[in-house]
Amino acid sequence: MTARAIPAHASASWRDFVQLLKPRVMSLVIFTAVTGLVCARAPMNPWLAAIAVLCIALGAGGSAALNMGFEGDIDAIMRRTRSRPVPAGRVQRSDALGLGVILSLFSVAIMGLATNWLAAGLLAFTIFFYAIVYTLWLKRRTPQNIVIGGLAGALPPAVGWAAASGTAPANAWLLVAIIFMWTPPHFWALSLFTTEDYAAAGVPMMPVVRGAAHTRLQIVLYSLVLAPLALAPAFTGLGGWLYFAVAAIGGAAFVGLAVRLATGPAQAEKARARTLFMFSIGYLFALFAALLIERVVDAPATPFAFLSGMIR
Repeated sequence: MTARAIPAHASASWRDFVQLLKPRVMSLVIFTAVTGLVCARAPMNPWLAAIAVLCIALGAGGSAALNMGFEGDIDAIMRRTRSRPVPAGRVQRSDALGLGVILSLFSVAIMGLATNWLAAGLLAFTIFFYAIVYTLWLKRRTPQNIVIGGLAGALPPAVGWAAASGTAPANAWLLVAIIFMWTPPHFWALSLFTTEDYAAAGVPMMPVVRGAAHTRLQIVLYSLVLAPLALAPAFTGLGGWLYFAVAAIGGAAFVGLAVRLATGPAQAEKARARTLFMFSIGYLFALFAALLIERVVDAPATPFAFLSGMIR
């Protein structure tokens, strides 16, 4: 890996500290956590619900700041990340890490005091897994980094569910499983059109270690598992007809785009990988949006929700 010096510290604006929190990633975390909270169907004081969501947002931001602090060296090498506050020299690593620690501790403590300690424990584990297990250990050591590390990004629905009900039943973990299986094809699609960056930084992403052809095959295999898994909530009583339609159509399109990426010409790989990457974001959003809409309008479960009595 070619070392790239981080520039000397320059004055930072409030926007730089907001950027440390990865607001785009945080928005998806909040959305999936709110879905878990609402799907729990547990009576909850609106103020406590707002505090729980705020804690999840601050926890996500804290872990992101820790991630940026720890990864300043490799972010300085990669073209798509070298303008971030730490590698650009606008924020010192110590400041990013300090912000991350403060937000992480604060979010977990307030979550425990305002809701319950199961939700706080799950939030603490999520932060630890992302900032320490994934960032410091997995990302730099194994091409399975995003597979194992994806658990951190998958846990917010369970955190939200636990905050509302004090429990984390099977349906909550089903939402976690969907995000967990969605994460590898989503990020491997990204890595296919940013392979040069990862290779330059010495990050062993799948295309760097195993090649593009193997990565495309893995994307297809994961999409073939993800599509039917995403249909499961319609059989457990969690999702209704709207969810079933979104999952069925979206899952078929996801698999189709994955197969198209795997079988298409090499010169079109980056464009097709980018298409799949962008579609995957919309697909996950649509799944969770359908669940939220059904809860708001109190839509009935599908007639084939034969697992509902066993999985609650």
